[in-house]
Amino acid sequence: MEKTFYWYPKCGTCRNAKKWLDQHDVDYTEVHIVENPPSQSQLEEMLKKSGLDIKKFFNTSGQKYRELGMKDKIKTASKSELLELLASDGMLIKRPLMTDGEKVTVGFKEVEYEKAWL
Repeated sequence: MEKTFYWYPKCGTCRNAKKWLDQHDVDYTEVHIVENPPSQSQLEEMLKKSGLDIKKFFNTSGQKYRELGMKDKIKTASKSELLELLASDGMLIKRPLMTDGEKVTVGFKEVEYEKAWL
C-alpha cells in the first residue's frame, strides 16, 4: 500500500524525516497535516495499528496543546473525544505521522524509520 507522510513544512523534525525518506528513496505521498489532518476514523485506525497509547499521538510540546489545557483533558477525556480533538486540528498531532495502512510511525527516529520504511 502507498505510504502517506503527514507533515508540517515549518517543523524541523518533519524536514529531517522528509530528508531521510528522500535519501533512502522511499516513495510516499506527502500531506500537509495542518491543511489536511487525518480524519477521526483514519486516526483511530492508525492508533490501532500502531499499538501506541493515544497520548503518543499528541504534540505535547506544541502551543495549541498548552492553549487547550490538554495536559489535564487527556487524563479524563474518552478515546473518541481525544480522536475528535486530534482530527480537528493538525497542530495537536505529533508529527511527522507516517503510515502505509499497516505500519504507523509517530515522530521521527532514524532507527524506527529504518525498521518500518526500508
